[in-house]
Amino acid sequence: MAIKLKQLDGGTMDLPSEALQSFKTAFKGGVLSAEDPDYEETRKVWNAMIDRRPGLVARCTGTADVVQAVRFARQHGLLSSVRGGGHNIAGLAVCEGGLMIDMSLLRGVWVDPLRHTALAQAGCTLADVDRETQLHGLAAVLGFVSATGIAGLTVGGGFGYLTRRHGWTCDNLVSMEVVTADGQVLHASADAHADLFWALRGGSGNFGIVTSFEYRLHPVGPEILGGAIAWQGDEAVQVLEAYRAFSAAAPRELTSVAVLRIAPPAPWLPKEVHGKPIVAIFVCHSGQIEDGDALLAPLRATGRPIADIVTRRPYVQMQSLLDATQPKGRRYYWKSHYLPGIDRPFIDLVVAHAARIASPHSALLMFQIQGALNELPAGHSPAGNRDAAYVLNIAGSWEKPEDDGANMQWARDCFEATRAFSTGGTYINFLTEEEGRDRVEAAYGRTNLDRLATLKQHYDPENFFRHTKNVSG
Repeated sequence: MAIKLKQLDGGTMDLPSEALQSFKTAFKGGVLSAEDPDYEETRKVWNAMIDRRPGLVARCTGTADVVQAVRFARQHGLLSSVRGGGHNIAGLAVCEGGLMIDMSLLRGVWVDPLRHTALAQAGCTLADVDRETQLHGLAAVLGFVSATGIAGLTVGGGFGYLTRRHGWTCDNLVSMEVVTADGQVLHASADAHADLFWALRGGSGNFGIVTSFEYRLHPVGPEILGGAIAWQGDEAVQVLEAYRAFSAAAPRELTSVAVLRIAPPAPWLPKEVHGKPIVAIFVCHSGQIEDGDALLAPLRATGRPIADIVTRRPYVQMQSLLDATQPKGRRYYWKSHYLPGIDRPFIDLVVAHAARIASPHSALLMFQIQGALNELPAGHSPAGNRDAAYVLNIAGSWEKPEDDGANMQWARDCFEATRAFSTGGTYINFLTEEEGRDRVEAAYGRTNLDRLATLKQHYDPENFFRHTKNVSG
């Protein structure tokens, strides 16, 4: 029986059963179609707003499977997508009707504690890498939610608690193994295929499928000083003014994230504030632990904190502290800006929009990132945006499809109101499904985007890797 599959040209084809059987025979991992019991769980990603159904899912067990899947898709002209952690807000992991190349079974991590490097396969989550590197008191520069896949994070730039010290995640890459659109396996580094190495450090999934990443590691932990301090929402202006001064003066070992939201029923928050507006500052001090309390004193002296869970804790625990706010299966819609700084008019504006939050799960977040990334030139990598000091993420999150309109409008209104405070740039990994060419240019800048488009013509002239935030001209 033939399977109907979507092709690159937008049409469909009936794949003969013998062609499918031939692929399955050559492919070591599982090849799933809609009638297979694991299909539904495999196709579903973190954002429940993404409900696409690939015609086939190729569950890779190694690089050879990735090569086989790419060659099969090219042979039949199939639309393809690549799944790592499945955590992208736009759902780029899942194509409708085509071939999903699923990397999520590739979870190996090998640490070299003498060279301070780690080799991690592309299906790893942040938690996988942190768990292995922290055995040696080392860490890669990764993100804030431990279920995030390293692949999408890294090829899109990547930032987290260590970014102030060491730059974007992609600034800390040593090398990558890549399967290109013609099915070649290349080793990309500063010394080999350097142009491809440049493109993959922020240029997203446009140039190939990265099967493994070699990261430069840094001494961190295993314990740090970290956690969160919270205040009631009516103190938000005062707290954010304090946050502005605190974050500007903090050494790079201290990173903070400001959050405006409705208090969840979390055990660390007093029951009497559950369901009411709060402002919280999450902090991670990865320097000398004994220095941390003195650095945090100005925050703790601000207003009347209702909760303070900043304490000595394992770094891996800090890396998962925000996980509960981002469960798989909710509906998510984000809008985002890079900010050059924070001033009082901006504070007044975000506090006003926080008061209009349409869902108890939504939040306004300001991630502090200024530091090492600002010291490199704009063209060092496509991630660019070397003038950014903070990331504003307007993070809509809710449960029911009937609430889509109100929640998306809240995010859009806040985005437009804060546009004047932006650098003009944005983070490619935070772009939603609807955001097109103008926002891709905002993420890269015109010069970097032009260079990416030229390299795209070299490495993928037929735009095989098109289920991306595309850089083709």
